[in-house]
Amino acid sequence: MATILCIESATPICSIALVQNGIVTHIRETDELQSHAASLMVFIQQVLISAGLTVSAIDAIAVSKGPGSFTGLRIGVSTAKGLCFAQDKPLIGIGTLKSMAIGMIKAYQISETSLLFCPMIDARRMEVYTALYDINANELIPVSAKIIDESSFAKVLKNQTIVFAGDGSVKCRALLEHHPNACFLNQEIVSAANMASLSNDAFLNGLFENVAYFEPYYLKDFIPGKSIVKGLH
Repeated sequence: MATILCIESATPICSIALVQNGIVTHIRETDELQSHAASLMVFIQQVLISAGLTVSAIDAIAVSKGPGSFTGLRIGVSTAKGLCFAQDKPLIGIGTLKSMAIGMIKAYQISETSLLFCPMIDARRMEVYTALYDINANELIPVSAKIIDESSFAKVLKNQTIVFAGDGSVKCRALLEHHPNACFLNQEIVSAANMASLSNDAFLNGLFENVAYFEPYYLKDFIPGKSIVKGLH
């Protein structure tokens, strides 16, 4: 039985789940803004204590690899890599949008096989990180950064219903909700719990990342702001 520590920090949600044999047994999460740096290790300690385990008892560490927030991804991936190095554990990278799609499928609770699911992560202005999945979380349109307008997804919406969710969908709703085949899920679907089956399958199939070279999937180049501290350039 695989015991996997799952870390989700790619969005404003900070979430830690302990997964055993594909089932979430313990979880801690918060939607408090800018809480990742302060909460991540605390939550990890709390779920391990609740389970009566130490980090050395974990079989693998899974981390949401992006796309998403630059800062959140850096914190999550750095934490995961640090634990893997220290404990000599394998690292599993989970696509953030696919994990969100799994959360959407579970939350929607409708077995209509023709439904499509479109998780969206806010990427500022009218741009989002997004992809399109079927009812089995198979990727139909690959992960990309898209600028949303009234014609977005028009060809697909003509014949199929798309369920939209995520913080990126909130700002796009006014542009897309006029279409009769566009549905919006008003529920938080970002959680380390949604990484359970994906991380367990990856572990069983030996799909591990190279801990030394693994980097978050930022999707767009990170452009740091200028320092406002004198003497720093």
